[in-house]
Amino acid sequence: MSITIATRESRLALWQAEHVKALLQGLGHRVQLLGMTTKGDQILDRSLSKVGGKGLFVKELEVALEEGRADIAVHSLKDVPMDLPEGFALACVMEREDPRDAWVSPVCATLADLPTGAVVGTSSLRRLVLLREALDALGRSDVRIEPLRGNLDTRLRKLDDGQYHAIVLAAAGLKRLGLSERIRHIFEPVESLPAAGQGALGIEIRADRADLLTALAPLVHQPTWLRVAAERTVSRAMGGSCSMPLAAYAHWHASDAGRLQLDAAWGDTEGVQPVVRVSGQAYVQDLAQAEALGQRVADALRAAGAQPPATSVEA
Repeated sequence: MSITIATRESRLALWQAEHVKALLQGLGHRVQLLGMTTKGDQILDRSLSKVGGKGLFVKELEVALEEGRADIAVHSLKDVPMDLPEGFALACVMEREDPRDAWVSPVCATLADLPTGAVVGTSSLRRLVLLREALDALGRSDVRIEPLRGNLDTRLRKLDDGQYHAIVLAAAGLKRLGLSERIRHIFEPVESLPAAGQGALGIEIRADRADLLTALAPLVHQPTWLRVAAERTVSRAMGGSCSMPLAAYAHWHASDAGRLQLDAAWGDTEGVQPVVRVSGQAYVQDLAQAEALGQRVADALRAAGAQPPATSVEA
């Protein structure tokens, strides 16, 4: 087949698209890229929760699919809305990179090493509440957590320019771009529970393109797809909003094949309520079972005090 990939033009997005291009070319397809700048890339002075959510990163790519200028769109799955617009489908979830958060700092190796009055940057409300919880446990009310927008290179440049003492990023992006040496510490999930879909790539198509389902089938990594389906169901059930600090992370039990554990956490941005954490597990063999586990965990979050946002913004 001849396949055109719609992609954002950030260095990380282009790496992801080139990765998919190489895999498809290895299968004998003819592949080209269509680079695009999205509204999410253009609006950098306000938080995503205030300007329309993470769906801003995919809308222009979907228009290219709808108009036939592109056949597929490659996304970081955590940027993909929980429910796609009518006429679109998630055709493929690829094998996951490291899903954890990374601590990046030229001045301190860990959170505990921050100097007095330090500034930590993050673009994520989830990371904000988890960082605040960890700082409170250290008695560090002096540390400020400030917003950090822009693509990965822009965020690293702001750190290097001295605007922050440390920033928290997804480990996957750093590793994909060969920047592992910038990582001072990787947070284990017990320290900073990842976002739903973090580290996984998803490929979107028009729902009527059955031919692309066949072409993309060799790229599917079913164990990853089941994990992220459970995670994304938690987010969907809780409102699917980037204005809500929510984490969801699923992993397979090493000693119990087929058993999926799903951990979730919800935080209060005002810091009034403590972080709510719940877990669930089940034997999972298909997407329906993964989504059922996600729904049970979301129900448990609500029962434990987690509150969906008053208005839902697609994330």
